[in-house]
Amino acid sequence: MALGLPSRMPGGASTVRELIAAGERSFSFEFFPPKDLEGEKQLWKALRELEVLSPTFVSVTYGAGGSTRDRTVGITERIAQDTSMTPLAHLTCVDHSVRTLRSVIGSYAGAGVRNVLALRGDPAGGPSAPYVAHSEGLRYAVELVELTKSLGDFCVGVAAFPEAHPSATSADSDARVLAAKARAGADFAITQLFFRPEDYFRLVDRVSALGVDIPIIPGIMPITNLNQIRRMAELSGAALPEETVARVAQYDGDPAAVRAEGIAIATELCDALLAGGAPGLHFYTLNRSKATREIYSGLRAAVG
Repeated sequence: MALGLPSRMPGGASTVRELIAAGERSFSFEFFPPKDLEGEKQLWKALRELEVLSPTFVSVTYGAGGSTRDRTVGITERIAQDTSMTPLAHLTCVDHSVRTLRSVIGSYAGAGVRNVLALRGDPAGGPSAPYVAHSEGLRYAVELVELTKSLGDFCVGVAAFPEAHPSATSADSDARVLAAKARAGADFAITQLFFRPEDYFRLVDRVSALGVDIPIIPGIMPITNLNQIRRMAELSGAALPEETVARVAQYDGDPAAVRAEGIAIATELCDALLAGGAPGLHFYTLNRSKATREIYSGLRAAVG
């Protein structure tokens, strides 16, 4: 049964699907739920600083195992109600019954949120840990896409992996999973972080060869701290190329220089992706706005 969603987002904003179909590039930002009051202040500072860039959407993640569900839902609803930005609501299968998933989707719908990112989600032990579905839940993201689509006029995004999901048997089998999600109703995909444009374009080619042409938005995480990005790459299963490490590591001991080189590398990646026809960029901000704003500023000629 549909949930009676409004025909358009508050303020007349379009869905991600409609914006991309109209030929516009999507520029978006991702945040995570804060753990304390200080973190919440930082989150809203970053949100307000990036709001002036008029992003296509902003998203707030779930913690591992769905551990931040209530905070994620609350922040997403507040973005919908108190800002000019369009929220993309994260939703994962991990540790959730179908009944709970329906309730969360209903909460989003009640706040006027029409864009949902449907994910299987990572177990608490990380993406490489064995996945055990809730006894009354779902096993795969494709099932969550189908459930979300059955409950209202939602625009649904899904995850994509330029270097294949850590649990995938091959890049081709992983592409078939993404194609299945598209055929189940997914409207677009956002990739995990990666560092080589050719990895993204190979993914697009693999999926296209399967007869699927949903927009695949590349996910970007600039290197501002080498140890931090190594950890993030490890968690996501992304390869950190030796040439990238070498460019940054030459400035080891000079945090400002490391950061500057990381921003330069990310800007070059974004330029290559846009020049090659990527439908936009999705920035993993880590709840900070400065690096993202610097990269975006460097792309003004491409986005203006």
